[in-house]
Amino acid sequence: MVLKVFFPQCCNRADSGLLVGRWISGHDSAVVLAVIHYPFIPGQVKQYVQKMQAQSGVELSVLGSWSLPKDGQEGMESFLRDLSTIFPQERWLQINRELGKTGFTCQVVHRDQNGKVVQREAKKKVEGGDEEVEEEEEEKVIFVHYEQKKVMFSQLHPVENGVPHPTTDPPSELRQMFRTVASSAPLFFLDRYDDGPLKSTHWQTEGREASIIVELLKQASVPLCLLIGWLLSVWSWICNLRVFSLFPLRFLSSKLSTCVQLSYRSEHMRTLSSRTPAAGHAHFMRKANMVVSFLVDVSLGMLLVWWLYRDEHISMLANALLPAAEHVAKELEELLQWLMGAPAGLKMNRALDQVLGRFFLYHIHLWISYVHLMSPFVEGILWYGGLSACFGLTFALSLLSDMVALLTFHIYCFYVYGARLYCLKIYGLSSLWRLFRGKKWNVLRQRVDSCSYDLDQLFIGTLLFTILLFLLPTTALYYLVFTLLRLVVVLFQGVLHLSVDFINSFPLFALGLRLTRHHRLAEGVKFRVLCEEPGTALHLLMEINPLKCSTVVQTYRTPTYSCYPRDSWAALVKKLFVGELVYPWRHKTTKTD
Repeated sequence: MVLKVFFPQCCNRADSGLLVGRWISGHDSAVVLAVIHYPFIPGQVKQYVQKMQAQSGVELSVLGSWSLPKDGQEGMESFLRDLSTIFPQERWLQINRELGKTGFTCQVVHRDQNGKVVQREAKKKVEGGDEEVEEEEEEKVIFVHYEQKKVMFSQLHPVENGVPHPTTDPPSELRQMFRTVASSAPLFFLDRYDDGPLKSTHWQTEGREASIIVELLKQASVPLCLLIGWLLSVWSWICNLRVFSLFPLRFLSSKLSTCVQLSYRSEHMRTLSSRTPAAGHAHFMRKANMVVSFLVDVSLGMLLVWWLYRDEHISMLANALLPAAEHVAKELEELLQWLMGAPAGLKMNRALDQVLGRFFLYHIHLWISYVHLMSPFVEGILWYGGLSACFGLTFALSLLSDMVALLTFHIYCFYVYGARLYCLKIYGLSSLWRLFRGKKWNVLRQRVDSCSYDLDQLFIGTLLFTILLFLLPTTALYYLVFTLLRLVVVLFQGVLHLSVDFINSFPLFALGLRLTRHHRLAEGVKFRVLCEEPGTALHLLMEINPLKCSTVVQTYRTPTYSCYPRDSWAALVKKLFVGELVYPWRHKTTKTD
C-alpha cells in the first residue's frame, strides 16, 4: 500500500509544528498546506482550522506533525507525537527530517475512534489445512514536492487523448489536489508579521503578495463601469428607436461592416461593465481578453489617427482617390473595347458582343459621372471618417471595407449581370439537353423522370439549344472577366474582415499569460526523482506542463462574427462554373454570454 503526501517546497525547512491540510477522498493521498509552529495551544489550533474550513469550504484537518531538530528542542519530537491523541485522526503522519539529509522519514500511526493505537494485524493464508501467517506489507510513503504558489494560481485544463473531462467524469486525484490548494486562500492570509497566537509557514509566510497598481485599478474600475453602463443604456435607447427598425435602415445596418462592428463592441462593453463578478476561470479570461483586445484596438486606432492628421495625409489621399477611380474606369473601358473586338483571337458573336459591351460602357459612364459628382465631398468624408479610428483600428478597417464596396459597386453590378445571363444559358442548355434524351426535371419529386416529346417540341428545343450554344462563348467570356474582377475585390475585403476578426478574437491576454506566467495555464504535470536516499522515503518533484500556444489560442479565442467561407472550395468552384452568385465571405453571428 502506497501513501502519497503532497508536500510544499516552502515547508522543507520550516520549524517543528503541526501539519495542516486535507485527505483526498477516494485516494490514499494527503495534501499538506501549511505548518503551524510551536508554541501553540491545541484548542486555538482547532478553532483556527474550523474557521479556515468554514471560509474556504475545504475539509481541513491536522494531518500530523513535522519535526526538524534544532538546538534546545530535544523533546519536541515526542511532544508532537503525543498530540495525536488530542487531534483524533484515523491516520497520523509523523514526518521527521534529520540534519544533513535531504529526504524525510515518515511514520503513519493508525488509531481507532477512541484514539487508541491500532496494531496492524497479520494476514492468514490457509493451504492444505495448515495455517501460514504472512506479515502484511508495510505501508510505503512517497513525498511529492510541489511549488505552492504555482499550484495556487494554476488552472488545470482538460487534455484530450483519453484524459477524463472534469465536467463529465469524477475529479482525479491530481485535479482534487489543485482544487484544494486553490480553494485554501484564507489559510494563507496568516503570516509571520501577524500578532496572533499562531505562527505558520506557507508560500506567503514572508508577507502577502499584492500589487498597488492592481488595487488602484480595481477601485477606479467601479466609477468607470458605472459611466460605461450609463453610456451604453443611452446607446441602447437610441438603437431601439422605431426609426431604425424601418426596412432601409435595418437592411443597411445589417450589411455595413461598420454597423456590425459597432454592435459587436457594444456587446463587449455590456459584458465588461456588468456588476456581476467573473464566474470561474473561463469567464475571467474572457473578460481579460476583451479588455486587452479593446486597448490594443484603440491604441492602433490612435496611431492611425496620428498618421492621418499629420502632414495633411488626408488631403493627399483625397486628391489621389479621384485620379485612381478615373484610372480604374479607363482600364475597364479599354478592357471592354478589347472584349468587343476579337479578344485573344477568339471569334465572338458580333451582335451580342456589341450589345453587352455598350451596355457595360454605359454603366461605366454613369459611374464616372457619379464619382465627379461626389469629388467635392471626398475630403470631408475622409476627414470625418478618419475620426472613427479613435474607437479602434477595427472601426477604420470596417469603414474602409464599406468604402471599397461602394467604390466598386459598378464591378459588382457587372458581375451580377454577367452571372445571371451566364447562369440562364447554362440552365437552359442543361434543360434542353434533358429534352434530347427524353427526360425532364420533376419539380415535385426533385428528380429527373422520363418523358415523351412530340416532333414540334423537339424541333423548338433543337433550335433553342443551337442558339444558346453558339451564344454561350461570348457570354462566358464576359462572365469570366467580371468574375475575376469581383473575386479580386472580394479577396481584398476578405483580408480586411479577417484582420478585424483577428483583432477582435485573438486572446492576447491569455497568450501573454502563457509566455510570461506559463504555470498559470497548465496542461498537466510531470514528475522527476528529487531524492532517493537510503533510510528515507522516495521524493518526487512535481513540475507543471504549460499549455501549448496553439491550444491557448484555440481555447480562449473570443467568439465573434467571424468571416468564413460559406461553402467548401469544391462547392465554390461548382457555383462559379454554373454561374450562381457567390458571396464567399459572410458574417457569422455568434451570441456571447
